[in-house]
Amino acid sequence: MTTLSNESVTRSKAYFDGEWRMTPKTFEVIFPASGQSIGRVADCTPADAKRAIDAAEVALKEWRKVNPYERGKILRKWHDLIFEHKEELARLMTLEMGKPISETRGEVHYAASFIEWCAEEAGRIAGERIAMRFNHKRGFSNAEPVGIVYAVTPWNFPAGMITRKAAPALAAGCVMILKPAELSPMTALLLAELWLEAGGPPNTLQVLPTNDAAALTKPFMDDDRVRKITFTGSTEVGRLLYQQAAKGIKRVSLELGGHAPFLVFDDADLERAATEVVASKFRNAGQTCVCTNRVYVQRGVAEEFTRILTEKTAALKLGDPLEDSTNVGPVVEQAGLDKIKAQVQDAVQKGAKATTGGAVKEGLYFEPTVLVDVAPDSVILREETFGPVAPVVVFDTEEEGLRLANNSEYGLAAYAYTKDLSRAWRVAEGLEYGIVGLNDGLPSANSPHVPFGGMKNSGVGREGGHWGLEEYLEIKYISMGV
Repeated sequence: MTTLSNESVTRSKAYFDGEWRMTPKTFEVIFPASGQSIGRVADCTPADAKRAIDAAEVALKEWRKVNPYERGKILRKWHDLIFEHKEELARLMTLEMGKPISETRGEVHYAASFIEWCAEEAGRIAGERIAMRFNHKRGFSNAEPVGIVYAVTPWNFPAGMITRKAAPALAAGCVMILKPAELSPMTALLLAELWLEAGGPPNTLQVLPTNDAAALTKPFMDDDRVRKITFTGSTEVGRLLYQQAAKGIKRVSLELGGHAPFLVFDDADLERAATEVVASKFRNAGQTCVCTNRVYVQRGVAEEFTRILTEKTAALKLGDPLEDSTNVGPVVEQAGLDKIKAQVQDAVQKGAKATTGGAVKEGLYFEPTVLVDVAPDSVILREETFGPVAPVVVFDTEEEGLRLANNSEYGLAAYAYTKDLSRAWRVAEGLEYGIVGLNDGLPSANSPHVPFGGMKNSGVGREGGHWGLEEYLEIKYISMGV
C-alpha cells in the first residue's frame, strides 16, 4: 500500500468573501485505502455562509453584466488549466475517496468536458423574437441568470459533479457558493483556485467545506437572495432540501438515489453485455448513482451469461487505488462497507450464493462479487447498494423483465441488451427511468451535451446540454409598443 507523506496535503483553506481562509475549527480528510490522514480542512460555519452570501450578492451585480463571450473565454481558460493540473487533480481525488487513479484521470476529462461545452455555449445564450397579434407591438423573450446558486455536491465524483453544476451556472451569469462533500473537499478547493487563476472574478465561485452540512445550509435556505439550489446526493436529504426551498420558492435541481436495473434478453450479445455490466457495476467500486444494481437475465441464457459475468468479475484486480493496474479500490468509509456486508448477508441467508467474491478484505475493501439465486424479498433488490456486488435474477418474458426493472421507487438509469429492434423500442419506452442505455452500459460517459437526471424519487431537473444550462436561466418576456 502506498505510504503517504506531508506532500499529500494540498488544499486546506476555504475560499469565501474574497480570501482564502483557515477557520478556527477544522476536520480531517482520510485516505480510504489505508486510513491515513491526508490533511485537515477548514470547517465553515453559518456565519461564514452569511458572509459568502453577502459577497456573492456584490459579485453577481458585475458578473451578470460581463459579455457572455468573455465569460466563455474565462471558462475555456479554466478548462485548459484543469488539464495542466490533470495528474494533481487525479491523485487528489484518489487520495480523498479511494477511486482508482485510472478512473480519476478519466474523471478529469469528464469534469473538463462540461466546462468546454459551456464555454462554447455561453455566447449562444439568447432570447427570441415573438410575433405579436397587434401591429403596434413588438415582443421579445430574454434569458437572464437566475442569480445566486447554492450547490451541494457528493464525494463519489469530486470534480465531475462540481463542474456539471458550476460550468452552466457561471456561463449563464450566475454566481455559485459550493459546499463540497466532507469526504472529498480538497478537489473542490483546487478547482476554485484554478477558476481564480483563469480570471474568474472574486466570489463568483466560493467554496465552503464543513463537517456540519445542516447548520451551514440553513442560511442559504433562509435567505431570499439565494435563488437556486442544486444538489446531488441521497433521496432522503433531497426531500429535506426540497421542503426547505419551497418556503422561498427557490429554483431546485435534485439528482438523487438510483437503483439501476440491467436487462439481458435471450438474443443479446452475451460477451458484450457482460463486459458492460462489469464496466457499469464495478467502476468506483460500485459507488455511482447510475451503476448497475440489479441484473435481470432471461432464462434461456442465464447460465451462460452468469458464467461469463463471473469470469470477468473474478479477473478484476482489487488493490491500491494509486496503482495504475488496480480495477477496484476501497469503498469510501466504514458505514458504506457495513451496508454492503449487511445486504450480502441478507441475500445469502435467503438462499443466494456468490459465484465469485462475497468477502470483506482488510480495511475498507470488499471483493467484487456476483450473487445468484437471489430471493425477490432480498434487501439488495430493493435498496441501492453503493458497492461492488452484482445480484443476478432470472426472468422469463419481456413483460416480466420490465415489471421487475420498474419495481423500484427510483428512476435514474436503466440498461437493456437485445438485438431485436422492436423490443429495443418497447423496452426503452417501457422503462420508467430518465436515462436508458440500449446496448450501452455507459450512456453518459464524457457526454456533456446530453440530459442527465431521473424520474420518480430520483430527482427533478436535468444536468448537461442545453437542459442543464436552462436550469440557471430565467426567461423574461418584454412587450414593446411602437
